[in-house]
Amino acid sequence: MDRLLTLPEVAAMLRTPPDTLRYWRHIGAGPRSGKVGRRIIYRERDVLAYLDEQLGTCASLPGREPHGAPSA
Repeated sequence: MDRLLTLPEVAAMLRTPPDTLRYWRHIGAGPRSGKVGRRIIYRERDVLAYLDEQLGTCASLPGREPHGAPSA
């Protein structure tokens, strides 16, 4: 079973304010989330997939080298 994370836990993982996560959820951005009762939850694998996606996007920008790539 996937580990379930709370909004404050995900905010700490992403190093972003909880209000930013709430806004992303409102506009349909950020990691996939759901609700159990009144509590917003995130599956750990969804948060990690979101991070991988974001890091891949950054590395593919022109003039950017992947982290750890040797520089010329």
